[in-house]
Amino acid sequence: MKIIDAHAHVVQYIAGFTSRGELRGVGGGRARYADGSEFQMIPERFGDSFTADDLISVMDKNGVEKAVLLQGQFFGFQNEYTAEAVNKYPHRLVGAGSYDPFCAKAETVKHRLFKELGFRAVKFEVSNGSGLMAYHPPIDLNGEVMNACYRHAADNGLVVVMDIGRPRNPCWQVENLAAAIKNYRGVTFVICHLLAPQRTDIALLGDALSKLAMPNVYFDLASLASNQQPETYPYPTAVEYLKTAKRIVGADRLMFGTDMPSNLCRDTYSDLADYITLSGVFAQNELEDIFYNTANAVYFCSGGY
Repeated sequence: MKIIDAHAHVVQYIAGFTSRGELRGVGGGRARYADGSEFQMIPERFGDSFTADDLISVMDKNGVEKAVLLQGQFFGFQNEYTAEAVNKYPHRLVGAGSYDPFCAKAETVKHRLFKELGFRAVKFEVSNGSGLMAYHPPIDLNGEVMNACYRHAADNGLVVVMDIGRPRNPCWQVENLAAAIKNYRGVTFVICHLLAPQRTDIALLGDALSKLAMPNVYFDLASLASNQQPETYPYPTAVEYLKTAKRIVGADRLMFGTDMPSNLCRDTYSDLADYITLSGVFAQNELEDIFYNTANAVYFCSGGY
């Protein structure tokens, strides 16, 4: 079965900014927040970067044909390096540009990303932990600032990728996002991490997916398993969430993704794929949609960078 990883990262260097301040690499793939706390961010064997060549090596080892490169404030924006990676492997990678809409020179940044570098998707991480709401006041996902971003995407034919963080946080604005999407029926939206449910969020997830079940909305499954820690393979809670997603939005709205490299610190690539393929939740044709067809249509067949 062909595979596209619809949520991966390349990291030239760790330069994040989060609710704990700056985030920098300190060696061996470990990173330190400004408050002094440390964690393993990238598997030790890769050091403090995860290059395009590292990514392709992991893909080749696991039979992955293509990948979608997303980015955000956790690793730090990697726009230039993402463009370099795509240029190096144009038949295997596409990328999304990212920017902070509060930048004083946001218009100049957008011109660079979407006209000069040619990104055909835009990623917004708005989470309270490591997104826009980590260092800005709460932002209405159907307010003036974000609607300007959606209008720009609509005017320029961009796929909009949204990471709205975890349930029970101010960033997790399902109703506001759903209301906004209804005004942009011609724009394709991808929502990361299947809305990032934790182990006790089954009712919340079902209600949220019902609100977002629209023809132009898709969901990637990246980190769905790791968000159920301390559960390990075969991640039984994540499997229950797969069942819920299939029932409410349909398998053809879901896309496989790993969120690598960080999740490779704990899980193997094969485990992150096998818990879906061996779950018994999906028929073979549905697995082919989840692992390849949908991501290919959303990201690779729309002229994406």
